[in-house]
Amino acid sequence: MPSATIRFLELLEREAAPVEFEGPLVQARSRGASPDEIAELEEAKLAALRVRALLERRRRREAELSGLYDTAGDLAGLRDLDAVLHAIVHRARNLLGTDIAYLTMSDDAAGDVYMRVTDGSVSAKFQRLRLPLGAGLGGLVAQTGTPYATANYPADRRFHHTGEIDAGVGEEGLVAILGVPLRLGSRVIGVLYAANRSERPFAREEVSLLVSLAAHAAVAIDTARLLGETQAALTELSSAHTKISAHSASVERAAAAHDRMTALVLRGGGVEEVAAAVTEVLGGRLMVLDAEGRTLAAVGADAPSGGPARDVGPGGTVPLPDPAIVAEALAASRADGRAVRRGGLWFAAVVAGAENLGALVWRPQHDTGHADQQILERAALVTALLLLFRRTVADAEGRVRGELLDDLISRPVRDPESLRARARRLQVDLSRPHVLICVDDAAATSGPARERAVSWAHTFAGTHAGLAATRDGRVVLMVPGTDAGALARSVARELGRVLGRPVTAGAAGPAAEPAGLAAAFKEADHCATALAALGRVGDGASTAELGFVGLLLGAVREGGDPDVTRFLRETIGSVVDYDTRRGTNLVKTLECYFGTGGSLARAAEQLHVHVNTVTQRLDRVAQLLGADWQRPDRALEVQLALRLHRLGSGGEQLSG
Repeated sequence: MPSATIRFLELLEREAAPVEFEGPLVQARSRGASPDEIAELEEAKLAALRVRALLERRRRREAELSGLYDTAGDLAGLRDLDAVLHAIVHRARNLLGTDIAYLTMSDDAAGDVYMRVTDGSVSAKFQRLRLPLGAGLGGLVAQTGTPYATANYPADRRFHHTGEIDAGVGEEGLVAILGVPLRLGSRVIGVLYAANRSERPFAREEVSLLVSLAAHAAVAIDTARLLGETQAALTELSSAHTKISAHSASVERAAAAHDRMTALVLRGGGVEEVAAAVTEVLGGRLMVLDAEGRTLAAVGADAPSGGPARDVGPGGTVPLPDPAIVAEALAASRADGRAVRRGGLWFAAVVAGAENLGALVWRPQHDTGHADQQILERAALVTALLLLFRRTVADAEGRVRGELLDDLISRPVRDPESLRARARRLQVDLSRPHVLICVDDAAATSGPARERAVSWAHTFAGTHAGLAATRDGRVVLMVPGTDAGALARSVARELGRVLGRPVTAGAAGPAAEPAGLAAAFKEADHCATALAALGRVGDGASTAELGFVGLLLGAVREGGDPDVTRFLRETIGSVVDYDTRRGTNLVKTLECYFGTGGSLARAAEQLHVHVNTVTQRLDRVAQLLGADWQRPDRALEVQLALRLHRLGSGGEQLSG
């Protein structure tokens, strides 16, 4: 018998299953033990099973206490309410050994209960379930504040069954359900559940454990609410502090900007300095545009300056959006008298009365406030004052420069030294070669268009150390340089862009010293007329590029006489001079060469010389006239000059 007792103790030691405690009895019966021995073994087995049940209850109680302890620890370090509620529901499922556990919360606004947390659920419909107060087991617990349990919910008539609740419970497959209230004082804020997918009763200890877990869940919810309210209050205080600090900083920045711009105006600063001051206060990137949309200043990170605003690329300051958007934004700014925002850009029109002087375009690097907008608007006002002052100064200087240019081109030069002295005061060096440019633009004879054309001409000439004036309805420029054609095309292109329509420009020169400028102006005037007559509106060219035919056409249209002598001198003068000095027959050789259609042999025959002699003479001509003298357009002018030279010589044949 002692050996059997030891066997039961061994089974208890290794926590054997209840069925294993039948082993000693089975062995005793198989070996034919007496009824008294079997009775004693049965009594020992029952005692061992009672001990096993006691140990199991104690282990379960330890697990429950451990779970409650862990839950209390979670509450002590509460950071995330959802995480704490998930932990409580998960522990309820494990401690009660159920298939599923879940928690619902009361919705005071809707007057029902909604699913908050689930553990072990597989049905989406069940997880979205809402229970009206008094409906189902959970609705009844929420309404009465009393725990309810059922071993078979679908068959339990104590509860008010609804189609939606039964469908959710059925899809989840729940049968046995235990629900206990979550209380805060006398108020029920939710329900904690444990449920099985098979029929089972719930012991009193299980109800007590779930009630304890529900109390912890209620504490967690209330603690989270208090923390939330505290955090909201702190956030509100922080927000108020931030707003006050931001407002104070904005006021200080606005005062600093106002002081900076006021000081700039008083000491005669320029638009570039105003833009720099604005970006120092506001940050970001800023462009100042003139009335035609060209860049006057560009400051900020990676900000280039100069050039049309539309040419500012990705590496530039502020790439502008579609022109229609820019035009609409500036129109709105002018109408409201305020800066307006379009996308990531702020636009502030620069106006003086009804006159449009330009715009400020600002791309901020941070969120902007009302104070920033006011600083930008104040900067636009200061910019308008500076632009008006700059224009007044430019107009005065332009009149002085225009009077000097008019004196140089309109009358014989009687006192060159006086003109040179006046030019030096204007930073113009008359000893340098200059090109004269005449602009033909019939649409700009009066009104705002003419004012823009004249203003642009003064600016262009001033930046190139030249002069500009108006003469006989045309804009005239005198610019240092030697390439008359290139300068004419540049003027036609840029002024046309400013005016928004084609502009024609004729040029002549270069001419050095005051005495040669009047003649160059006359030729440039004829050239502009010739371009218009040839239908080359919007183009630019020089007298050298048009040749004698262009000069002839320009002179005839203006009622003048073509300058034949100058044409002959520029075309074949070097050849005639060479013949005169050396006693050669290059002119006669050219006449014979062209007269025979470019045949060297026939020209040699007419001149009574060898072909090699003709070749040598033509090589000399190439040295005098240039290697391209036989190019079709040059050859035509050379032939015309030869004919005019013969006619001017009384029809005499040059001796060979």
